[in-house]
Amino acid sequence: MTVRFENVGIAVRDLDEAVTFFTALGLSVVGRDTVSGEWADTAVGLDGNHVKIAVLQTPDGNGCLELFEYLHPDAIETEPTLPNEIGMHRVAFSVDDLERAVAVAATLGYHPLRGIATYGDVYKLTYLRGPSSILVMLAQRLIGV
Repeated sequence: MTVRFENVGIAVRDLDEAVTFFTALGLSVVGRDTVSGEWADTAVGLDGNHVKIAVLQTPDGNGCLELFEYLHPDAIETEPTLPNEIGMHRVAFSVDDLERAVAVAATLGYHPLRGIATYGDVYKLTYLRGPSSILVMLAQRLIGV
């Protein structure tokens, strides 16, 4: 059996806001659609499942995000995920210029939780809250590693 990573799916409050954020970081939109019907109900396990979706890809072509905004049933608001909670945690991206990525996010109103940290001589990294309180890690591999 062959297994290949496909994507990470994230429910958002506002699809356009989320697409704006992730495209500003350098991802590109592969496609957008509205999804509903019996097949979607069966796949997702929700009756009347109806969502707007966008699939975005990293510039290297190796990673995808599927963002979806529920039209029906109503989206359920939850508290933002904390770093020590069990379950789906965060989405992480490698960047070649962390300060630039943080500045781009800041122009859209998203800022690091506490600043930029350095993990040994391996990475500079930060966590920030993106659209819909998505926890996003940005990491820059340091030279010589």
